[in-house]
Amino acid sequence: MVCVAAKKAPYKILSIDPWLKPYQQDIDLRMSRFAEIRKTLLGKDKDLAEIANGHLYYGIHRTEDGWVYREWAPGANQMHLIGEFNNWDRQSHPMKRIDAGGTWEIELHGADALRHKQLVKVQVTRNGVSRDHIPLYIRRVVQNKLDHTFSGQVWSPEKPFKWTDGSYKRRKISPLYIYESHIGMAQEQGEVGSYDEFTDLILPRIKAEGYNTVQLMAIQEHPYYASFGYQVSNFFAASSWYGEPEGLKRLINKAHEMEMLVLLDVVHSHACANVDEGINQFDGTDYQFFHPGEAGNHPAWGSKLFNYGKHEVLHFLLSNCKFWQDEYHFDGFRFDGVTSMLYHDHGLGESFDSYSKYFSMNTDVEAVTYLQLANELIHSVNPFAVTIAEDMSGMPGMGLPIRAGGVGFDYRLSMGVPDFWIRTLKSASDLDWDMFGMWHELTTRRPQEASIGYCESHDQALVGDKTIIFRLADAEMYTNMNKTYESLVIDRAIALHKMIRFITLVLASEGYLNFMGNEFGHPEWIDFPREGNGWSYHYARRQWSLADNGFLKYEWLRQFDLDMLKFSRKYHVLSKRDLYNLWMDQNQKIIAFSKGGLIYLFNFHPSESPTDFFLPCHSVGEGSYQVVFSSDDHAYGGQDRIPHDTKYQSQMVQGKGLGFYIYSPCRSVLVLKKTSK
Repeated sequence: MVCVAAKKAPYKILSIDPWLKPYQQDIDLRMSRFAEIRKTLLGKDKDLAEIANGHLYYGIHRTEDGWVYREWAPGANQMHLIGEFNNWDRQSHPMKRIDAGGTWEIELHGADALRHKQLVKVQVTRNGVSRDHIPLYIRRVVQNKLDHTFSGQVWSPEKPFKWTDGSYKRRKISPLYIYESHIGMAQEQGEVGSYDEFTDLILPRIKAEGYNTVQLMAIQEHPYYASFGYQVSNFFAASSWYGEPEGLKRLINKAHEMEMLVLLDVVHSHACANVDEGINQFDGTDYQFFHPGEAGNHPAWGSKLFNYGKHEVLHFLLSNCKFWQDEYHFDGFRFDGVTSMLYHDHGLGESFDSYSKYFSMNTDVEAVTYLQLANELIHSVNPFAVTIAEDMSGMPGMGLPIRAGGVGFDYRLSMGVPDFWIRTLKSASDLDWDMFGMWHELTTRRPQEASIGYCESHDQALVGDKTIIFRLADAEMYTNMNKTYESLVIDRAIALHKMIRFITLVLASEGYLNFMGNEFGHPEWIDFPREGNGWSYHYARRQWSLADNGFLKYEWLRQFDLDMLKFSRKYHVLSKRDLYNLWMDQNQKIIAFSKGGLIYLFNFHPSESPTDFFLPCHSVGEGSYQVVFSSDDHAYGGQDRIPHDTKYQSQMVQGKGLGFYIYSPCRSVLVLKKTSK
């Protein structure tokens, strides 16, 4: 249990980051408001896990003698349950308001009053105007293939799903190697993939490639497939695009049996603006869940913005977190759009180049409080749960414990790293690459806040943007990826693709993330079916066969990624904290450093390969060194210019110090380990 109300001494965040001391009042406000709202929500002798049970009270549930349906709709004047069970009769099943807070209820007697898979809606009337809605807590939503409308579906199978992962809440996996995935486009055929196909075909692939965590996008129900899941309409419904709820449960159960975590990409930063499909205007008002008027509309996304100052909204969202943990056994969450939540202007166009921009009238302290409550709840349900914040602003304390004055996330995404690589790849020449800027971007982060590093996001894979491999190779991806073809463009692309991923993994984080297919340089952008492409699924898929068939250079990149993760696990790369910069050379494009007793030598130069580069080793010590990893190996499409059996004996060289001379091929990285003193 978290308790902060009695705290008088300055919070630890102020000693962790002394630059925050002028803003102690703002940190105190953050924490006092959290304590106040928490106390109001919980009352006496309760914890968040006890009160975050909206999904167990509201919605459609079996009872001893039938069914009960409850809904929170404070603005409604009348409500009627309608559906297949009563031939959509709009008068036969009125609901009654049972409290002043706006809870409505109807009891249906008899076990057959409702049946599994029957379609239902609720007619809501306000000020004489009636509209049909999907129940707020519905567990499943389905689309009518004829008119493309959506309805709720009673989901109460006679035999509940049998879980076989009983110890999953007692499992801690660290560090995280995350494989970000989209179920629907994970298959090679041009159609929407299913939960079961992902379970059978993709989970084994993820496991074999060395990832230990699966992060699932687009799981909460969304009516528009091409939204990538970021326009959520029904927060308690697992997306029907990929099959039935039990399919998702089988997927997660299987992942747990394979000793992998499963994270949900949860969207609590905004909601789909659709009225017929979503929660917008459910009770006839625009302010039930959202800010009224224009304040409730996201200026860039066309979606609705939650009012985190309303306790009922907090209860809805907190219950949603607990629901996905309890009902589907998710091991944690990646919170989408956190920056948009943190600021009233949603961080649009803001540089966040001074601390004052984190603490001002622009900061939505109510959203900060919600994120703190969510983190406390999630970890109380499962002490080993993982939470990750997608925040590009760098809000101080996002990844610090609540008791320290933080927001409570376990990790924050290193969102500046992909942006850095985009800027670098747009440079006119490889000789313009900034080694000092690269070091700064990859190693600078908030003290004692763990990060998830990644070199490219899923956004870069979408039409209108470019992945790293596409920026490097462009059109030659379609003509020169056969292993028998020679291409200087492809050689450069493959070499730099490997180096960028490797240096990002080693330097940028305490965890690592990859979007599916990017590990082997998937050549095509993602373009979901739409009117502009004739509703085609051709680009909304992953062509695994490109890396599997043995004829194409994609295999080299996949093998490199596999061995890179194997190397990282063997030497515990992500958990080492003894980073030491050994050498930086802007002209030669060389970066050398030590970490975890290993020495890393990166040569980003397009053509210069010094045969007698003096590599300092004073941070590791005197001894004999040998290469244990190289991006230039033939198995990765390299030229085998780096021998693995050569021993390099350190020596003291006047004017240079302790080190040894070594050949450093252009566009390559090598790693050395001390083998003897």
